[in-house]
Amino acid sequence: MAESETLEYVTEHERILQEIESTDTACVGPTLRSIYDDQPNAHKRFMEKLDARIRNHDREIEKMCNFHHQGFVDAITELLKVRTDAEKLMGQVTDTNRRLQEAGREVTAQTEEVICCRIQQRNMVTTVEKLQLCIPVLEMYSKLKEQLESKRYYAALKTMEQLEKVYIPRVSQYRFCQIMAENLPRLREEIKEISMSDLKDFLESIRKHSDKVGETAMRQAQQHRTFNSAVAKQANIGHYDKPVYSFNGRMHTQNGLMIGDDIGDEEEADEEIPTAQDLVDFSPVYRCLHIYTVLGDRETFENYYRKQRKKQARLVLQPQANMHETVEGYRRYFNQIVGFFVVEDHILNATQGLVTRAFTDELWNMALSKIIAVLRTHSSYCDDPDLVLELKNLIVIFADTLQDYGFPVNRLFDLLFEVRDQYNETLLKKWVLVFREIFELDNYSPIPVETEDEYKLVVSRFPFHDAEIEKQDFPKKLPMSQSVPQIYTQVKEFIYASLKFSESLHRSSTEIDDMLRKSTNLLLTRTLSSCLQNLIKKPHIGLTELVQIIINTTHLEQACKYLEEFITNITNVSPETVHTTRLYGLSTFKDARHSAEGEIYTKLNQKIDEFVQLADYEWGMAESDGRASGYLMDLINFLRSTFQVFTHLPGKVAQTACMSACKHLSISLMQMLLDTELKQISMGAIQQFNLDVIQCELFASSEPVPGFQGDTLQLAFIDLRQLLDLFMVWDWSTYLADYGQPTSKYLRVNPATALALLEKMKDTSKKNNIFSQFRKNDRDKQKLIETVVKQLRSLVNGMSS
Repeated sequence: MAESETLEYVTEHERILQEIESTDTACVGPTLRSIYDDQPNAHKRFMEKLDARIRNHDREIEKMCNFHHQGFVDAITELLKVRTDAEKLMGQVTDTNRRLQEAGREVTAQTEEVICCRIQQRNMVTTVEKLQLCIPVLEMYSKLKEQLESKRYYAALKTMEQLEKVYIPRVSQYRFCQIMAENLPRLREEIKEISMSDLKDFLESIRKHSDKVGETAMRQAQQHRTFNSAVAKQANIGHYDKPVYSFNGRMHTQNGLMIGDDIGDEEEADEEIPTAQDLVDFSPVYRCLHIYTVLGDRETFENYYRKQRKKQARLVLQPQANMHETVEGYRRYFNQIVGFFVVEDHILNATQGLVTRAFTDELWNMALSKIIAVLRTHSSYCDDPDLVLELKNLIVIFADTLQDYGFPVNRLFDLLFEVRDQYNETLLKKWVLVFREIFELDNYSPIPVETEDEYKLVVSRFPFHDAEIEKQDFPKKLPMSQSVPQIYTQVKEFIYASLKFSESLHRSSTEIDDMLRKSTNLLLTRTLSSCLQNLIKKPHIGLTELVQIIINTTHLEQACKYLEEFITNITNVSPETVHTTRLYGLSTFKDARHSAEGEIYTKLNQKIDEFVQLADYEWGMAESDGRASGYLMDLINFLRSTFQVFTHLPGKVAQTACMSACKHLSISLMQMLLDTELKQISMGAIQQFNLDVIQCELFASSEPVPGFQGDTLQLAFIDLRQLLDLFMVWDWSTYLADYGQPTSKYLRVNPATALALLEKMKDTSKKNNIFSQFRKNDRDKQKLIETVVKQLRSLVNGMSS
């Protein structure tokens, strides 16, 4: 067993030694560690084995050295022999080298000179080549500086681009090129700043010149419209246009054209009007656009330009506070707006994409809404029709101008309908003053005509035809007063003025005809009607004036058909056209006439009241004076003279006035008898009152106004007559017996009325001592009165129950 273990150790040690001999010394550590990892004292046995191996190798080395020693000695001997020959050869070589050096020293010097010349020549060639590459760069850079100094920025950018892409890369290794390359971005920024500054100056310039540009564009549009009108006139040559009216010194024809305006317009057309390009230098915009395009920053430039133009648009659209006071304020406002959009249209067409149609449409829609709001507000402040008319003309030219540039303007023409309403309102206000002045200056008496020329003059101003008056000899009088032809003329003038607004609105003749008729209806039904109503209500207008007003309105009513013919002649629209508006003058004048008639009735009643207030009855008188009261006779005389004036009135009006006056007089007399403040009435006062009523009945029977049948007018006093007869005859038995019967003699006497009057007489009888010698009769009468009073009270109570 011990022998086998020993054998194993020997074998393992042999393996380790072989591994150490065949392995690099740096990797021996793991092998050696395995020795110590084995059993104790194993390393001692390994060391013994290692010493044995070393001794074995030493013996082999010694054998090898002994085997080769003699050859080594022989080699050393041979080497010593060669040393002598080498020293000799070294001497010969040294001598040869010395002689060679002495012989080639001059050649070497010349060679070095040649080498230096060749190097210099090569350097010169290289320098020339490099300079030839650098000179174009320097020339281009010099050119760039010149272009910057001459403000040719777009060319300068192109030069920079060539420098960067073509020239500088060829010589980029040189420092000066690097400096140039570093300067180019800075120069680009400077160009951007300078071009932006030029753009700002341009924007400021066009803001200042927008007024002039707009004025020029509007003059061109006006010339174009004048030219078209002239062409239309030439097309109508051969057709005779009869002048039908003149207004403000200008003659108008039936087709609505004006004669007298075109001459001046044609003279203006001969002048050459500068265009927007002549007034504004657009080169800063083009230059700046090209520069930013080249720099690749076009979008920034477009956004900046559009933003600034939007700001300018808002400033342009802001009106002055007092713009509505003069037409020049409106003109400046329109000129600035037109100038703004003319410039934008030019930029749109002259550049590619700086502004787009969508952008200009957005600006125009925004501007259009603002313009309409401004015009609505400021036109509402205007109360001068001439100014409103000039504003309309400006709006038309403004709309035509922008329409020529492709902007939609339908909303502006719709606005003109609102302005037309405002214009009509100002006209109506103006004509209120005209009508008032005519009414104030009228003498309200028939127009006297001394000669035929005067008659023709009146007839030429007002369509009056009366065969009977025409047959009369001069001098003669026309039934209407001088205000009638004046009002008729002013209505026509109003139609002229209204027509002035309808021109150039691009509307058909039918629409213009309808507008004229509607505005004329407003004049008649509102303005003239209110003036007539106010006139009728004025306190200084008497019965004579009211009668004349009724006559005047009758003639004006008859003239309405001539006004319709007049409008038809102006517009060339047949009155039979469907939906043609009719004039409402008939109702206007009828209403005024009815108001005048009512005022006549009222004033007559007021006059009667004034006379009645003068009555001074002695209600306790014993006997009457035997004649009618003075106030009543004066009243009857006044009524007679007044009703004589009514001969020119229509029959029914005069009859109604007469009947109304008689009824009012009857009621007033009845109220006088039944006045609660009147406590006592004597029989003598009743008799005196009866005399006055008799005079009233005589007046009624005298037919102060023709046309009454029988005693119709006298029936106005029937209540008074039956009441007085009852008291004068003292026929109470008949009254009480027949009360309620249709055939009663005192059918119109109310029991309450009779009771009230009888009680006044009863109080008088109690205090009356004149018939003291007939006390029995007095007592009988008093008893009768008391009996009648009781019966009347029972009747009154029966009626109330």
